Amino acid sequence: MVETTSDVFVDHVDHSIGGFGGHSFRRLTHVSMAIIPYLYYVHGNEIASVFQLESNQFVSLACVLILLVEALRLKFGIVIIGQREYESSQISALAWGALAVSLALLVAPKEDGEELSSGLYGVPIIIGMTIVDPLMGEIKRTKQDLRLAIIAGLIASYCIWLASYYWLGTDIRAAIILAPLTVAGELPKTRAIDDNATMVLLPLSGLILMYPFL
Repeated sequence: MVETTSDVFVDHVDHSIGGFGGHSFRRLTHVSMAIIPYLYYVHGNEIASVFQLESNQFVSLACVLILLVEALRLKFGIVIIGQREYESSQISALAWGALAVSLALLVAPKEDGEELSSGLYGVPIIIGMTIVDPLMGEIKRTKQDLRLAIIAGLIASYCIWLASYYWLGTDIRAAIILAPLTVAGELPKTRAIDDNATMVLLPLSGLILMYPFL
């Protein structure tokens, strides 16, 4: 079901399990996902070796396990604090985010080595989702101003991508072209797929298409 224009400014605090506390927990969980690129690109092999796996194998297995838990959650109609009521009968934002982030880690081109700069594309794609999504969401919720949310999202996204260009060596052409795709992933709103996924999958798709030219 596609949301109408009026749905853009729905106060998700009212629809989150746990009210404002649940909403805050949801936002905190979202932002905390920014640590994932660091764990994967810097300590991925070390963490995976505990389970006698390679880093990419660990990501694949972790994603599959999350999706299996999500299937069980849907079967029993369970919602936890921070989730929204409608997620009792559809794939949650967390599961969509886990799938998208996993694909970004597995598919985004990377450099050799165990340092953050090896994720010169995966880092900005994932950080963009974890920061830009809650930023735009809070502006839409509190200010009810979609235009302001888009402007703020673009500024934040460009800051992330240009910082990646400066510190990680991300191609400047990719930074300029892909930064807006993170924001585009927030629009339009649909419950068929959560923006946690589209805000990753759109720039990831753009990267795959343009990478042969970089």
